This record gives sequence, structure tokens and C-alpha cells, in this order.
Amino acid sequence: MAKYSYTQHPHASERQHLPTHSHIRGLNNRIGLWITQRVGTMWAAYAFAVLALISLPAALATGDVRVIVDWVAQTFLQLVLVSVIIVGQNQMNRQAEIRAEATYKDATALLHEVQQLQQHLAHQDAQIERLLKAVGAKS
Repeated sequence: MAKYSYTQHPHASERQHLPTHSHIRGLNNRIGLWITQRVGTMWAAYAFAVLALISLPAALATGDVRVIVDWVAQTFLQLVLVSVIIVGQNQMNRQAEIRAEATYKDATALLHEVQQLQQHLAHQDAQIERLLKAVGAKS
């Protein structure tokens, strides 16, 4: 009777050695992260809105529709929406991280269950082998 030999998938052992935190390297990356973390808040959006509104009276005083549209598009929307979009992206990223963590935990639990099944099957194989030898000895 051929004996089964378990071979672990390479990813099962590799995933235990994956880094859990990515380390930000380089001065430019750290500066970019620092700025993004500060600009990507609703408080920054409020501050930018106030800053943009300072120039609104001057734009309205011109009476020129093109100047007013330019103010809305280039000053208000660009200045405020960048922060709001970053806030939204941060929220979506947090939700994706929560889902990824849950998937990781599910996969880890499933791996544990499969390992338990492998042990159970190995035990059954040993018992079947013992029974086959006992039956073979009687015939």
C-alpha cells in the first residue's frame, strides 16, 4: 500500500515571514506622508474653505462671470475638494484594511482546520493500515 506524504504549500510557510508593517523609506516619502496626513482631514478642508472664501468678495466685485467661475473651479473646489477626497479615500482604505484583516484571519483559521484534518486523516491511515495487517494476518 502506497503511503501518503504531505507536502506543505510554499506560501503557507512564506506568509509567516511577511512584514506586518511597511516601513516608509526616504526623506521625500516621509515628508509626503506627513503632509498627506495633515491635509487629508476635514479640519484642513474647513481651513481651506475659509482661506478660499477670503478671496470671494474680490471675485464677486468684478461682476465678471468668468472670474467668478474661475474662483469656484480653481480656488474653492480645488482647494477644498482635495482634502475632502483624501478623507474619503482614507475611510475607504480603513474599510479595505478591516476586510483584508478579516480575510486573513479566515484564511488562517481555515489553514488550521485543514492541518487538523490532515492529522485526523493520518491517524485514520494508521488505523486502516493496522486493520489491514490484522485482516491479512488472519487470511
